[in-house]
Amino acid sequence: MGKHPEELLSWLSSPTSLVNMRLIDVLDNRLPLPTSQLVAQNLVRIATLAFACLNPQPKSRPTMKEVCEELVCGQTSLGVPLRMISLLQLVNCEMHIGGKTGTCNV
Repeated sequence: MGKHPEELLSWLSSPTSLVNMRLIDVLDNRLPLPTSQLVAQNLVRIATLAFACLNPQPKSRPTMKEVCEELVCGQTSLGVPLRMISLLQLVNCEMHIGGKTGTCNV
């Protein structure tokens, strides 16, 4: 975001904020939006992993092994444009990874 992460973390505690917040809204606006589909897919995959690791319930977070496996083997197929993906979809693992929900199955 180009801002302190505390701002994003405070949004995570309010699901209503997440509904209206898009992934592109929290990207660092000093950087251009990805033009490559592959870059957009990887961005969604990493964001989904990051939000899974922030789950307030420690037992619901992916293990480091699962994170590593996702980083090495996972692929994301976006069914919607990047600009339409909300933070709530990422937090709820609604963006399927490689035809499955990846680390969201934990």
